[in-house]
Amino acid sequence: MPSQPSPPLWLNAELTYRCPLHCVYCSNPVDYTAFGEELSTEEWVRVLREGRSLGATQLGFSGGEPLMRDDLEVLVAEARKLGYYSNLITSGVGLTERRIAAFKEGGLDHIQVSFQDSTREMNDFLSSTRTFDLKRRVARLVKQYDYPMVLNVVLHRLNIDHVEQILELAAELEAEYVELANTQYYGWAYLNRDRLLPSREQVQRAEAVTNTFRSRIGNKMKIYFVVPDYHEIRPKACMNGWGSVFINLAADGVALPCHEARMLPGLDFPNVRDHDLRWIWQDSPAFNRYRGDEWMKEPCRSCPEKVKDYGGCRCQAFLLTGDAANADPVCDKSPQHALVTQAIERAQQAGAGVETKPVLLYRDDKNSRALSRTGVKLPVP
Repeated sequence: MPSQPSPPLWLNAELTYRCPLHCVYCSNPVDYTAFGEELSTEEWVRVLREGRSLGATQLGFSGGEPLMRDDLEVLVAEARKLGYYSNLITSGVGLTERRIAAFKEGGLDHIQVSFQDSTREMNDFLSSTRTFDLKRRVARLVKQYDYPMVLNVVLHRLNIDHVEQILELAAELEAEYVELANTQYYGWAYLNRDRLLPSREQVQRAEAVTNTFRSRIGNKMKIYFVVPDYHEIRPKACMNGWGSVFINLAADGVALPCHEARMLPGLDFPNVRDHDLRWIWQDSPAFNRYRGDEWMKEPCRSCPEKVKDYGGCRCQAFLLTGDAANADPVCDKSPQHALVTQAIERAQQAGAGVETKPVLLYRDDKNSRALSRTGVKLPVP
């Protein structure tokens, strides 16, 4: 077993998988309706205390939509008492003036609001809801209560050509920070990958537009452009390494070393109802499974870049190759790299007008239950 890990820095609390939106690129597990009962307020408070005692300093409240929890104000106040830097990651649906005032009083440090697009039509189509105007009002509330305006837009084939308009919307809303996060293909996004993956030319155009906008606007706005993994030749250092800095707590209490790890077979991820967070982080077999490099196969084992990328993403390796211990196929040194280039080729064809998968599968309880019943979790053709 690897030596004792350093304390985690970041704890992400997926408070609920309930969500009023039905986004086609959602990274939540497709079978979330099969999971157990959500942690209670008291259980979340205990876990937040254990995380702080363990050394975590950053806390994210996410979901689903965390505003679906009536006790969010209580958890925000507890986070401040414990000394966390806390961040609310939200669609904005449910963020009333009464609630944002309570969050401000309770000590919430940061709010990130998501948009799906710069136009009402595409925003509402991608989420299968009528929320665009509501999101604009929420963005005004965020500014009114003296929070930095942090805007997140997930990019994919259906909206990536609107990057300039998205940035103009961000400027109109006086955003200080904008994250243009190209879709990472897990969960519902993976199901819809052949409709969502942009062509290489689309990504290049969008990045050029972003750089031009940066030059024009100067220091008024900080813009992050996250390139999709599939268009790289080297994998990202996923979560800075398995079990290195991050704990994800699912709504039913299952603790994970990343948002997506629950999909991996052969790993018994512990639940905070059964174990304290210190044991989970330091001693549980699941959190130690891919720490260090003893688990690595070739070509990762002898690759000098393993100290930078840790072999890439274990979940992506499993999704694409069926074995989480394989090299992330994004890497052009991987024997399975062709799986990525073939996906990109289908995206190129779609960009040229040859549609490969005409139906989008929306993230909702009905579809999740259907996938759970059939046992089909990740059926990309």
